[in-house]
Amino acid sequence: MKAILTKELNSFFSSPIGYLVIAVYLILNGLFLWVFEGDFNILHAGFADLNSYFFLAPWIFMFLIPAITMRSFSDEINIGTIEILKTKPIGNWHIVHGKYLGSLILVLLAIALTLVYIYSVYQLGNPVGNINLGSTFGSFIGLLFLSSAYVAIGVFSSTISKNQIVSFLIAVCISFFIFYGFEAISTLNLLGDFNYTFQQFGMLEHFNSISKGVLDSRDLLYFTSITYLFLFLTKFSIQHEQ
Repeated sequence: MKAILTKELNSFFSSPIGYLVIAVYLILNGLFLWVFEGDFNILHAGFADLNSYFFLAPWIFMFLIPAITMRSFSDEINIGTIEILKTKPIGNWHIVHGKYLGSLILVLLAIALTLVYIYSVYQLGNPVGNINLGSTFGSFIGLLFLSSAYVAIGVFSSTISKNQIVSFLIAVCISFFIFYGFEAISTLNLLGDFNYTFQQFGMLEHFNSISKGVLDSRDLLYFTSITYLFLFLTKFSIQHEQ
């Protein structure tokens, strides 16, 4: 697995891909949170919190993470190196985990660089330090778990098609549905008493729960289950790849 992970990280940082992904994430968040006029601007919100950041980040990652992962397996399948990988003395789980961790580390680096926002808002508070650190750090933890699920979905989607653009679109659609689709359907009140239960299948509900600063084991188990479900599907897909 270490060899696969190293290969993935080298492919990201030996080319502009890794730096471009991190730059795009920081620039988009920076513009919306600190420059553009509007509801997301922290300076004009009147509150010392990062709610705008944690609202925007899942939507930005919904498109950015599939762009990172779309080549994970589709490129290997397209040029035929997937068969070479499968003949190496490493298990399919090691291949899957290596690819997954390579993309996840890149995402975690992008998130880590935004920790400076905590200090910025801390200093901007009136009085200084007037920020709810519990909910802020809870939201960062929620974002980490959400990102890990997005990466797993993206890696799985890259096994479905040799075309990277198709893999990208599939990952975006699956991520959107699991993140917001259940929430949207439940608001239509089509399921009566089961609306709330149906809503619990979506990532948005669990992300919002963690963002309150309470680390409920049910929320953590949910994201872990989603992540490993798609990693298992990835392993199953490459096993049956001809």
